[in-house]
Amino acid sequence: MARQASAERAWSSISRFYENCKQCIRPVGFPKFKKHSRSVEYKTSGWKLLSPKKIKFTDGFNIGELHLIGTYDLASYDESQIKRVTLVRRADGYYVQFCISVDVKIKLEPTGKTIGLDVGLESFYTDSNGYKEPIQKFYHSSQQKRKRLQRRLSRTQTGSANRLKAINRLARHDLKVSRQRKERAKRLALCVIQSNDLIAYEDLRIRNLVKNHCLAKSIQDAGWYQFRLWLEYFGKKYGKVTVAVDPAYTSQECSDCGAIVKIKSLFPLGLMLVHVAVS
Repeated sequence: MARQASAERAWSSISRFYENCKQCIRPVGFPKFKKHSRSVEYKTSGWKLLSPKKIKFTDGFNIGELHLIGTYDLASYDESQIKRVTLVRRADGYYVQFCISVDVKIKLEPTGKTIGLDVGLESFYTDSNGYKEPIQKFYHSSQQKRKRLQRRLSRTQTGSANRLKAINRLARHDLKVSRQRKERAKRLALCVIQSNDLIAYEDLRIRNLVKNHCLAKSIQDAGWYQFRLWLEYFGKKYGKVTVAVDPAYTSQECSDCGAIVKIKSLFPLGLMLVHVAVS
């Protein structure tokens, strides 16, 4: 089944490539064979839970038993609910991911509030009430340390043990920055979902925005798309409504009264969502 999952992953990339071609979406490149994979995926066979904190892989790779470290309690789920198990290698160790079939829906008391969000580079987002969430540039703030790690890497000899250690240090640093960005987007999205019943946000094409080479690094560092994914995820989990609004002309035309309001206080790339959610 691990081979089946690998074949499904390859076919998914191929079919996605052809679907993008049919929809006239410019593909990044042709699908390539992934020779050095960092993960292996199992379905319902090839593994066995010996206890809530111990798993054994029984396929022909002889991985053996692994001790699980974490706070998640797998004993509360039946083994038949675990549909897939993925073993992932990262810079700081190996991780086991469990795909569990369970319906998680949490009902909250309605707040009676609606909100519109506008993301930008001066502030992470500005809501329709005028509140501005400060932005944290994790990548920019870590540039000095990252450059130092890159200089150490460039001084090492190709194929040496010190070079492998330098590569691992740099990879750990990048992994930490990505986790910081993800955790902040997750917490902000959860706070917005729990405080409002309807959330409207801009349907931005990040792929098109990063074509501006002067601002591409800042846009990627902001993590707008990750914030949107967590908004949609928590919206389904807590039963809240999330709406993606076409950003065209939202900076000038009010959706309530139709008046033209030219807002220039935000960053030029930030498209202000004035009354979309509250009308």
